[in-house]
Amino acid sequence: QVQLVESGGGLVQPGGSLRVSCTASEFTLDDYAVAWFRQVAGKEREGILCISTSDFTTTYTDSVRGRFFITRDHVKNTVYLQMNSLKPEDTAVYYCATARMSTCVSGLPLFYNLWGQGTQVTVSS
Repeated sequence: QVQLVESGGGLVQPGGSLRVSCTASEFTLDDYAVAWFRQVAGKEREGILCISTSDFTTTYTDSVRGRFFITRDHVKNTVYLQMNSLKPEDTAVYYCATARMSTCVSGLPLFYNLWGQGTQVTVSS
């Protein structure tokens, strides 16, 4: 089954780090740009970062600039979101998604047609 699966979420203290993973099943993730989004209950889903097939990255949310990083592991068919200096306001469900295009098209969810199930990240002391 063609799908994206996120993992690695959890509880972390403010100032801590966490890495979440997005692994593709039944297709090659290297063929597409991949984006990370997050959503807080009651709020719209927010685009965070995207990585193209040439590993060019785009930041959609200024609040994560310099703290969050997106990378690929071409062998493991996985895209990672490395989150550093975490803040309570980073608490959300984190999703990976692809528009099945080679470039990062937008930080708006409507452009993406394949989503993972999400993983909860909670930043709290």
